[in-house]
Amino acid sequence: MQMTKFKIKHSKINHIFISHLHGDHYFGLIGLLTTMGLNNRKSELTIHSPKNLKEIIELQFSVANAHLPYPINFQVLENEGTIFEDKKIAIQCFRVNHRIETWGFIFSEKKNARRIDPQKVALHDIPSSFYESLQEGHDYISSSNEIIKNELLTSPGPESKSYAYCADTGYFEPIIEKIEEVDLLYHESTYLHALEDKALDRFHSTTKQAATIALKAKAKKLLLGHFSSKYDDLHLFQCEACEVFENTECALEGTCYLA
Repeated sequence: MQMTKFKIKHSKINHIFISHLHGDHYFGLIGLLTTMGLNNRKSELTIHSPKNLKEIIELQFSVANAHLPYPINFQVLENEGTIFEDKKIAIQCFRVNHRIETWGFIFSEKKNARRIDPQKVALHDIPSSFYESLQEGHDYISSSNEIIKNELLTSPGPESKSYAYCADTGYFEPIIEKIEEVDLLYHESTYLHALEDKALDRFHSTTKQAATIALKAKAKKLLLGHFSSKYDDLHLFQCEACEVFENTECALEGTCYLA
């Protein structure tokens, strides 16, 4: 429903990452999978999750006597490290500290392609078949063996970005080396810091604990989320966290954030 509200196309989703099997993190999945089927999806969907999710999903479809028109590839999270990689992005998982097996994720852009200068490639009569090589940083060698340096034909592409997702978790310093210097860090902040003892007991984090992780990891920006429903004023979360790590915002539904 939220994806429809915010006009996010189901067809663009090819990978789903589930951190752990507490209901607020995956109960809606069966509805999303069904909706994709009703929209006549044909392409494969990969779900990265802790073990047992495949059995849960297959049982739900079996009881409903439902069949999807597309294949699902279940990838079980077992070891820390890279779980997906292509030309544009690398995705890694790492363990966090919660009541059950729970994983965090890092999404790291590969080095972005260089920008081609249309006027300069036209001036040097560079064939379009070589454009991809130019974007990868290669020099061009003409038919007369003249070397035309790449920097004469292109400019640097956008700076690559990284995003780390850490939820649900208590304060857990071992993740710091995993998320060091990320551009955007999402870290759960279930409670204000006055409830630090409650956070410890329930394997969750407070505002200042999340901010301390961001500070020690040298993150560029912190995004707080997973707020307890006991709070009405989320601005208090930002105020507390900013005392430790200034560049902090609260995650609000339907909002886009820039690192």
